[in-house]
Amino acid sequence: MDQAANTWGIEAEYWDIWGRRHVTPAETKQAILSALGVDTTSAESLQRALEERAAREKSRALPPCLVTGQDRRPWAIDVNAPDDTPIEIRREDGRVDSISVRDRRAPLPADLGLGYHEATCGGESMRLIVAPERAYLPENLRAGGIAISLYGVRSARNWGAGDLTDLRAVIDWVADELRGSFVSLNPLHSIPNRRPYNTSPYLPTSVFYQNLLYLDVESIPDYQACRRARELRGRPEVEAEIEALRASEFVEYERVQALKIRFLKLSFIQFRRNGGSAEFDRFREREGSLLERFALYWALDEWLHARNPDLWIWPEWPQALRDPDSAETRAFKNKHWRSVLFYQYVQWRLSEQLMAAQDYAIARGLPVGIYHDLALATDRCGGDLWAHRPFYVAGCRVGSPPDDFAPRGQDWAFPPPNADVHRDAGYRLFAESIRKNCRYGGALRIDHVMRFFRLYWIPDGLDATAGAYVRDHAEDLIRIVALESVRNCVIVVGEDLGTVEPHVRETLEKFGILSYRLLFFEKKDSCAFRSPGEYPRQALVAATTHDLPTIAGFWTGADIEARRETGIIPDAETYRRQVEERAREKQKMLDALIEARLLPETFPSRAADIPELIGELHNAVIGFLSITPSQLLVVNQEDLTKEVAQQNMPSTTWQYPNWGRKMKFTVEQLRRDKTAMDFTAMFRNWLLASGRA
Repeated sequence: MDQAANTWGIEAEYWDIWGRRHVTPAETKQAILSALGVDTTSAESLQRALEERAAREKSRALPPCLVTGQDRRPWAIDVNAPDDTPIEIRREDGRVDSISVRDRRAPLPADLGLGYHEATCGGESMRLIVAPERAYLPENLRAGGIAISLYGVRSARNWGAGDLTDLRAVIDWVADELRGSFVSLNPLHSIPNRRPYNTSPYLPTSVFYQNLLYLDVESIPDYQACRRARELRGRPEVEAEIEALRASEFVEYERVQALKIRFLKLSFIQFRRNGGSAEFDRFREREGSLLERFALYWALDEWLHARNPDLWIWPEWPQALRDPDSAETRAFKNKHWRSVLFYQYVQWRLSEQLMAAQDYAIARGLPVGIYHDLALATDRCGGDLWAHRPFYVAGCRVGSPPDDFAPRGQDWAFPPPNADVHRDAGYRLFAESIRKNCRYGGALRIDHVMRFFRLYWIPDGLDATAGAYVRDHAEDLIRIVALESVRNCVIVVGEDLGTVEPHVRETLEKFGILSYRLLFFEKKDSCAFRSPGEYPRQALVAATTHDLPTIAGFWTGADIEARRETGIIPDAETYRRQVEERAREKQKMLDALIEARLLPETFPSRAADIPELIGELHNAVIGFLSITPSQLLVVNQEDLTKEVAQQNMPSTTWQYPNWGRKMKFTVEQLRRDKTAMDFTAMFRNWLLASGRA
């Protein structure tokens, strides 16, 4: 069992954040191996599985995939074939080289450049990926920007949720008033847009394509050419709905989507009446089966849900339609090809508006432009699972081990990737996920970057305390990230929070991937906060994230009160301990701000109770982050405007308005309202003073 577990990447132990060693139980090893398709019924079956795996690897002349660095030497591949066996190298650009085996090795062409190449030997093929040694990272990078939740951007013109034209207005504000270098966005991935369970941008139905909520329908040429759409838009009931959606306290996902789909379908009809376009045809051809399966999933979802409103997820679809390759699914695609084409059309229009937004940001003088976010998860009931099921492991969920934030661990309820299947397929899906999220920006945050090294798997039937870490092919994955980063000139930020082994950060630093450092978590061994000079240079620094309290929320204890109201804090004693611990943390933070000479020694620890002092406190925190040597600085929109409520309350769904809060100011008010202008001036002054503007 131990030998099989090690062979399939299951770690024998891990150390928690308190320095305690946890040995992986045999029951956990057996359950994970079974989920991976290993027969664990006896010692003999395990031995047979090990022998069969070794035999498969030995029988191949070439491995299914090889990822190598451009500067690695000797420049050759290992081959399980006799001398003089011919090997063909088909380069990414179509050129072909012929080489031969000598002493079980084959020298690669000296001028073989970066890219995705193909090697063939005796009827076998191998994907040969040549990657750079480091990701794209400008040498003199020192910049700052603002993080916004695009869905929550308010304006006088949108339809109740922020869109890509609103993003242009934010870019103008950042360029003209803030003097920042980038706008950081929440993941724009496609989600079901159904409250309260299906609005998290970090649990998407697909990481390859975007949410139609962000389309500005009125700027699409087909809408502008469609008389019927423009007449419908002018009706009083439509105008009243849009006004109500703009005025709503939180984003009304379902209503905004329903409204946009109605007008998008009219635009699509107009597009087809006009004969379509060669550009759209090229987009479909370039995206290939990945886009076709995505669009087919949404066409099926729409069709089935319309006939049975209680049918919400594909595992409950008719059995034949759960399989993307079944005869019934193919028949549906042939019959409903217009519906499939519509969802492809929506993604084409999104790609146009996203590319235009990044081009606009660069033209307005933002050196980085748009900073995107790639989620770790994919919804187990979403389109990626339906379309690409072999790439995920059934029978296990991803989570995290117990820590001080979640003493019983966390169960994130989505399936882990099957590392061997991804490798055997030449990492094509993984590369697409990175490439598609690099395409429309200048920086990319990778959520839970430790995924490249290992993930915490929880077998079905067990809770999060009984999980184990399972390794992935880390260097292969990181090199592919570096390749896409260099090709797209995109800075990569790895979100390395939580239980992080030292070698993880060392490897990320080696490959030019920025660390992700939060003020709330940066502590010394003494539990005191680090000084600004102790932050690493190759990092992004911020105060907090969407899952944590805002600066004002931290100081007022609003997050503790919210956890008590939602039932996360189970009893009065736990509440009392958290309040007392917060008081100690506030004093430690004050000590750090005073030591950095950003606050006077007499500054009171109860500053949040004194309205005229909360602005001084915010100023000190932003100043503290600004003067660190870290290359990137980001401030969340809620911290700029001194709000107390955070975007997401982990471990809640309906109990808290997750992913629905709108910005305090409209994009128009950002330039007119005195309070908003004062907030902007405070941040701008620190960007200028710290050389980040």
